[in-house]
Amino acid sequence: MNITERIEKLRRCMKKKGMSAILVFNPDHQFYLTGFKALIYSRPIIYYMDFEQTAMIVPALEETHAKEKANVEQVFVYYEHPTVQTLETNPAEMMKELLAKLPENVSIGSDLSFIPGATLQFIQQLGFTVKDIGQDIYEMRYIKDSDEMDLLEKAGHLVNLAVSKSLSVIREGITEMEIDAAGNAALFEATATKYPDATIDITFMSPSGMERSIMPHVFSNTRKIQSGDVIIHTRQVGLNGYRAELERTVIVGRPTDIQKKAFKSAIEAQQRALEFIKPGVKLSDVDKVARAVFEREGFERYAIHRTGHGLGVSAHEEPFLRYDHHDIVQEGMVFSIEPGIYIPGVGGFRHSDTVLITADGCRLLTEYPRSLNSLLL
Repeated sequence: MNITERIEKLRRCMKKKGMSAILVFNPDHQFYLTGFKALIYSRPIIYYMDFEQTAMIVPALEETHAKEKANVEQVFVYYEHPTVQTLETNPAEMMKELLAKLPENVSIGSDLSFIPGATLQFIQQLGFTVKDIGQDIYEMRYIKDSDEMDLLEKAGHLVNLAVSKSLSVIREGITEMEIDAAGNAALFEATATKYPDATIDITFMSPSGMERSIMPHVFSNTRKIQSGDVIIHTRQVGLNGYRAELERTVIVGRPTDIQKKAFKSAIEAQQRALEFIKPGVKLSDVDKVARAVFEREGFERYAIHRTGHGLGVSAHEEPFLRYDHHDIVQEGMVFSIEPGIYIPGVGGFRHSDTVLITADGCRLLTEYPRSLNSLLL
């Protein structure tokens, strides 16, 4: 589905919901609808669409970028510096100008989880009713088209390379940051060689030891690796806006019996989820299948997060493989499958792979050995 098709689909949704226009604030939604993504969003950037036009409101420092990349019919620019114009400009007045073309007392759609409260009040004070359109955009993003799948597959190849390089340098005395840096260097070189003019977006961490590896999300630091450490190396690579994820737990030196048991439980939980997931099953049942392994092994109280999440434009996106999410898995969805356990005094254990849902199951977009013997260093 190209951007034109996305716009047509969203307009059908607007018509069905009785909306005359929409204002979108979520940067990832904006990218999905326009192809434009800024480095930082400390200044308001707003996407506007009605049944006649599409537009973006951007600050002056994004003007050139937006006009080059944003697939919209008009770009409105507000300024933070003196210009030849005699009137000051601001994004609120630009929204008001766009909305003034609409009939009075109509409904406006917006992603209510992202619209600033003051902006919501401003629109309501203009006499418009505001309804949510954010969930509809999320659901449009669930199923990946062929172009998205191609980028996700390429991102998978890149993350495979980076993880392989990072894990290959692990030894006693190296720091968490140095582990990450080795993968980063390989990733930058490969991307520059294979994908001219591409952009990449990377996330990585290598928390180590019994204390740090039980924190699922923590920045790498300068801690040096010691014998007996458990390390969870996590990496996401986004190529031209689309992300794949790969994680592996490694043990430096000889593991204890409880570490072996926990490691094997995490591997089995992920494998059960990979074997079970397919079109027609519930998201919650995928979580249930993985969680059953931890329950059988007595680790259920340490399984403190969902079994997986959607992947695509965002690092974590809907739908979620969670115990209380009962929607149905569909062909074309992409997930990170990552059941994990975090045991104080023992360590954290999590393996993640990115999968594309196929007609009869799933296909791995990432691949790296997962056996205990292959991940003992």
